[in-house]
Amino acid sequence: MSQATIWLVEDESSIADTLIYTLEQEGFSVRSFGRGLPVLEAVKLSRPDLAILDVGLPDINGFELCRRMLAEYPALPLLFLTARSEEVDKLIGLEIGADDYIAKPFSPREVCARVRTVLRRLQKQQQNMTDSVLRIGQFELNEMAAQVSWCQQPLPLTRYEYLLLKTLLLSPGRVFSRQQLMELVWSNAEESIDRTVDTHIKTLRAKLRVINPELSPINTLRGLGYSLGAG
Repeated sequence: MSQATIWLVEDESSIADTLIYTLEQEGFSVRSFGRGLPVLEAVKLSRPDLAILDVGLPDINGFELCRRMLAEYPALPLLFLTARSEEVDKLIGLEIGADDYIAKPFSPREVCARVRTVLRRLQKQQQNMTDSVLRIGQFELNEMAAQVSWCQQPLPLTRYEYLLLKTLLLSPGRVFSRQQLMELVWSNAEESIDRTVDTHIKTLRAKLRVINPELSPINTLRGLGYSLGAG
């Protein structure tokens, strides 16, 4: 955790300089931004272990910046800094996905302590998730995180794509008919059309091919249904 990379988004140089110094003294690597919009570009190329966002940025509201970052990377830890201490602001920040909220004025040491607490909690969560990962060939199924990885890369799945692939993964080699998959995956199966399964299988295969076009683990058995090989 001492080598964790922290992104600090703060336009007041006096506050930013103090926090950068303190965080670096505590062993963190810090990248500083005076505006929010450049962060949205930077995060496309790399991600920090944790981001500290000022709410009152000059180019974009910190809450909106948080929403956009979490829309792309839902697991990114975020901590808010703000001059406003009203409870409603704190609730907004936490409800949109921030891990903590610190009102100015604050002690730089307190910020470091909060950062360490968030990272330590996430580290424990990730360890628990890692312990619960099921590996099937080139697939990794993490039910706690509702995530599937293929060839060591996480798949960007919709809810039903995830549930469908999970069903196949939990019974590798078993042939499922369309009707069986409808009943197992779709809660309103009686209202869904028969081609729903075919459509989702098609999108799943496309996402798998993006990562590894050489392998095709989802098998079609004409007149019977679908099965999954380990890949």
